[in-house]
Amino acid sequence: MAHAHKLEIFRGLIKFKSNTSKIWGVLLLLTIVTAVEVVLGIYKPEALMGQFLGMKGLNWIFIILTIVKAYYITWDFMHMRDETAGLRRMVVWTAVFLICYLVFILLQEGGYIERVYESGFIKRDF
Repeated sequence: MAHAHKLEIFRGLIKFKSNTSKIWGVLLLLTIVTAVEVVLGIYKPEALMGQFLGMKGLNWIFIILTIVKAYYITWDFMHMRDETAGLRRMVVWTAVFLICYLVFILLQEGGYIERVYESGFIKRDF
């Protein structure tokens, strides 16, 4: 049974006439997000270099933009929008849990390594 895919992004704000045009639209969105990441990575604005919740603000922006890209890749290219609500929730909440867990590990281990190098006492050789 053939199934037609939804030809819109941003919850229907932008509509496309064909699957090909939708693919190009999503590619353009992902390209813009990547370009913003690259420009921020090159210029590193001083306003974003302050500490916020244990990391630089710029790093938080990179994490958020990467999650946005992962969301749209999964939502459009892996056709999650066409699946049942239960499957979508299972995939999304699993990913949210793992991302939060990995950010927690990053902050904990990074803080430990920073304390080791500040004190000059190296307990383990990395």
